[in-house]
Amino acid sequence: MSSQFENITRRHQHFFCPVLKFDPLNEKLIRLDFSENNRELSVEVFSDTQKFAHYLEKKLSAANAKFGIGGYAENRILYNRSELFDQKLPGEEPRRIHLGIDIWGEAGTPVFAFMGGMVHSLAFNDRFGDYGATMILLHQLDGFPFYTLYGHLSLQDISRLIPGNYVSIGQEIAHFGSMEENGHWPPHLHFQVILEIGMYRGDYPGVARFSEREKCLANSPDPDLILQMMQYV
Repeated sequence: MSSQFENITRRHQHFFCPVLKFDPLNEKLIRLDFSENNRELSVEVFSDTQKFAHYLEKKLSAANAKFGIGGYAENRILYNRSELFDQKLPGEEPRRIHLGIDIWGEAGTPVFAFMGGMVHSLAFNDRFGDYGATMILLHQLDGFPFYTLYGHLSLQDISRLIPGNYVSIGQEIAHFGSMEENGHWPPHLHFQVILEIGMYRGDYPGVARFSEREKCLANSPDPDLILQMMQYV
């Protein structure tokens, strides 16, 4: 299914509306690495939301960048900041493989629908380290259904919509949430594609166990097929 999704998406890419307003001719984008290769990012920094936010602000400011981006399929050390991603039972494998792309920027940054779709579900996942305010949309391309998940949003965004509402291409659908409403993360958007969503509503795992890496990445293909932003890093 993932190869079919990729083929269909590539045929329609030129029609997609940007998910975020970004002018590659006049604005800058930097890649952010949260794997063990990033020696700058200590446990002390990423375990404290304020320190983590300050670290990101400094990185963006030093590069004069509007957004920091990255993370798809990344094995992330920072998920041990929350027990949400760690083992629940002795010997159980923690979750560390990121299944979406994160775009880090200012709280309040508007988010747009890349194509039309229907609101599948909404939720406030308010545990520390979770998505916070979350929206999932259902789309179809050439009869192929799939979902997009938008995590770490503003609470007011999910209060304005209900499941079954339709959104139009280019419609402003959300904004980057503040730390108090986005799962206690520095402001950013977690954008993820989901092919088979099962019984999930308002939530879907954005981080996988390493042993399930291939299966989970196949069900959540590279979101840059839609975003088309990594080319500017």
